[in-house]
Amino acid sequence: MVQLNPAYTALIHASQQGLAIEAQPYLKLAQELGISETYVMKQFQTMLDQGLIRRIAAIPNHYALGYVANGMCVWNITDDSLEAVGTWLGTQTGVSHCYRRPRRLPEWPYNLFAMLHGRDHDTVRAQAQNISLQISQRFPGVLHDHDILFSTAILKKTGLRLRRP
Repeated sequence: MVQLNPAYTALIHASQQGLAIEAQPYLKLAQELGISETYVMKQFQTMLDQGLIRRIAAIPNHYALGYVANGMCVWNITDDSLEAVGTWLGTQTGVSHCYRRPRRLPEWPYNLFAMLHGRDHDTVRAQAQNISLQISQRFPGVLHDHDILFSTAILKKTGLRLRRP
């Protein structure tokens, strides 16, 4: 079990409801804790470097922004090209997150996942088709199939939580 030092614990408790949505969220957090913005950033970086936390990321509410058609696009990519295609895919406009997953053959041949967001299903389908076409052009012969799984419910997203002593 990892022992968190008091500085880490204070930062995690202060940020577990999310960082402020503003230009300088670390400064706001630092002011709330009575410490410097530089100190906050260094402590978070140390926690990342030590593997205590995996990432610091924004979690937008796409529905509130008008993006009500959210589709998890899945691709069956040749294994030896997965890293290159996934790296490229993660940089594409409209992709909020992208990751690999193991296939579950014979029912599930897909190994590359990316979430796309749009105002309607046709927009997301067009995005996925365009991305698939680009994959085929940039990485010939590696794309075998793709599909889209549309969201039907909003899932609650939360960050790291620690119990108060």
